[in-house]
Amino acid sequence: VQLQASGGGLVQAGGSLRLSCAASGRISSINVMGWYRQAPGKQRELVASTTSGGSTNYANFVNGRFTIDRDNAKNTVYLQMNSLKPEDTAVYYCNTDEHVAMGFWGRGTLVTVSS
Repeated sequence: VQLQASGGGLVQAGGSLRLSCAASGRISSINVMGWYRQAPGKQRELVASTTSGGSTNYANFVNGRFTIDRDNAKNTVYLQMNSLKPEDTAVYYCNTDEHVAMGFWGRGTLVTVSS
C-alpha cells in the first residue's frame, strides 16, 4: 500500500493543524500505522501510532496535544495537532509498521510553527 501525507503548512504557535494520510489500499488489515516526524538536524521519531485493534500510543512530548484517528472506511489516518509549538516544526510522515521495518519511507508533509 502507498501512503500520501498531506495537511502540513505554516501555523502560529498555539494553532492547530490536521494531517491526513491517505492509503492506496485497505488499511483495516494493517496492524500498526503511525505518524513520525523529522526536524532539521534530528533523527526521525515516532509521534503517535494506532493499531488495527484501536489502541493508540503517543510520544511523551505530545502531552495530550495531538490525537491520532484511523478511519478504515476511508483508508485514511489523521493526526489532529493542537497547541502547536515551534519545536513541533518538522516534516511529518505516516507509515506502516511493515514499511518502517523495511526502511521504506514516502514523502512527508512539512509543518512549520512560527513563534
